[in-house]
Amino acid sequence: MVYSREQLMEAVSAQMPAKRWAHTLGVMETAVRLAEQYGADPVKADLAAILHDVAKYWPVQKLEQMIKDHGLSSELLDYDKQLWHAEVGAFVARQEYGVEDQEVLDAIRYHTSGRVGMTLLDKVVCLADYIEPGRDFPGVNNIRDLANHSLEEALVAGFESTIQFLLSRRQIIFPLTFMARNDLIKQLEANS
Repeated sequence: MVYSREQLMEAVSAQMPAKRWAHTLGVMETAVRLAEQYGADPVKADLAAILHDVAKYWPVQKLEQMIKDHGLSSELLDYDKQLWHAEVGAFVARQEYGVEDQEVLDAIRYHTSGRVGMTLLDKVVCLADYIEPGRDFPGVNNIRDLANHSLEEALVAGFESTIQFLLSRRQIIFPLTFMARNDLIKQLEANS
């Protein structure tokens, strides 16, 4: 079945509390704006944003089972459960909602962690998730300001905010986030 945008929004919103759906709507709006500003495909940005948290409120046991049963990135199981929904969400987007565009699937998959070699769409969706209007955490306004001038600068600030938050709580940090941050800094240095 091919889902219309409205059917997709209805199916996804039914899987989360109203507050998380409001977040998703904010990510959609922000992703489209960033896509238009930086030259990414706004239709793809909108689609990835609609689906980015599709599995966020699934029971942890279901997420874990899907990762194991479908050969998804099992290294995630050694890290924070907050990362699992992105990997499962990309799988669900393909299997249940018929999304075939690898760029969209990757933007969903890496919206929490980032990755080395982030595509423009990866950057847009990841950053939109950080700075959508409903987000309120220390430093978010600085990240929003940076987003007006540079996706990369804003994402570095976002990843550093996440890393500092995890460090302050003595939590394990997913290596891909460090690697994504470092790769973005290399990109910035190469372009300066």
